[in-house]
Amino acid sequence: MTHVTQILPAGSWPVARAADVFAADYEGRHRRRMMLTLRSGARVRLELEHARLLADGDGLVLDDGRIIRVEALPEDLMEVTAHDALHLLRLAWHLGNRHLPAAIGAGRILVRHDHVIADMITGLGGHVRRVRAAFDPESGAYAGRGAAHGHEHHHDHAHPHAHGGHAHAHD
Repeated sequence: MTHVTQILPAGSWPVARAADVFAADYEGRHRRRMMLTLRSGARVRLELEHARLLADGDGLVLDDGRIIRVEALPEDLMEVTAHDALHLLRLAWHLGNRHLPAAIGAGRILVRHDHVIADMITGLGGHVRRVRAAFDPESGAYAGRGAAHGHEHHHDHAHPHAHGGHAHAHD
């Protein structure tokens, strides 16, 4: 069985060297351990110490030296926009306060479709439009360090907050 031995960040390797493609939506690319079915039908094993998101354009180096390109498939998302940059920043704060994966672009934020979040955004004066696009959210402040240096950040404390009118805590 062929195994993934290394993950090359998007943009750090020549895409023309890709021998095959692993294509999946956000859920299918956020993994620790699984069999990946490639576009050719071949299967390779992914075994990581910690779960991580395989980003669009990442290269998966196999134990035989081949590189597999990761492709983010389109999925149902919400495009969040605002009246101006400051308003969009405020909406981003509310989304971040709910620990939602988000792809931040010029003048918009993409999040996975959720009617409660859509109601919250419109209630805050923002605009929500359903779109179908590849979802490649921000990886977080510690994700790059964790992947490169063998450690990652963990929340070791509980913090209560509200989602769509109901409060709860995360440990």
